[in-house]
Amino acid sequence: MDGIHDLGGMEGFGPVPVKTGDAHFRDIETWEKRMWGLSRHNLAPGITFDWFRHGLECMVPGDYLDLSYFDKRCANYLVMMLDNGTITMDDVKRGHVETPDPPAAVKALEETLRITSKSDASFETEAMTEPAFAVGQQVETRRLMPGHHTRLPRYARSARGIIIAHHGAHFLPDKGVHGIEAGEHLYTVVFAAPELWGKDADPRDEVTLDLWESYLVQT
Repeated sequence: MDGIHDLGGMEGFGPVPVKTGDAHFRDIETWEKRMWGLSRHNLAPGITFDWFRHGLECMVPGDYLDLSYFDKRCANYLVMMLDNGTITMDDVKRGHVETPDPPAAVKALEETLRITSKSDASFETEAMTEPAFAVGQQVETRRLMPGHHTRLPRYARSARGIIIAHHGAHFLPDKGVHGIEAGEHLYTVVFAAPELWGKDADPRDEVTLDLWESYLVQT
């Protein structure tokens, strides 16, 4: 969907105030560490990766811009758990579920970091069709106005690019948001900067995007 999260190409927000590098995990707030640990342990069963992303996209624009990274995760998990029935609004008002599960075994921070720093999750799947495009072929992105989650950014629609890699079939996020595992061919497409940002963009610059087959048409 098109919302405040898709900031590519939008103007009027001013410069990004970068003062230092990324904060070390040990220096963030205790509740943020707890939020990260909870989010890595199936906090909302049944929620797909794409469903989680779509939840963030549906946030009130002002909240999306004002909330910090972990504030957004906390708010989104609350909505996700309400959405899939893990908790109820009565539980939220009460501050805990009516019949809590026994507390889980406590894990050391080092063990949690070790578990969450590695992931063998793969979204690659078997291709059910032959690829429609080939490396080196020029393609154009579709002009979409979806009300659901998509990985085709707004700034790259109706743009011409060249395929530079084919990655086989991967689950399509547009279907994944609905819990449907639908495989589709995935390509890396390179775009010249003027194609995306206009004639004043530096022609030496390029943008590469990983795009699913249904996002593309032949030119």
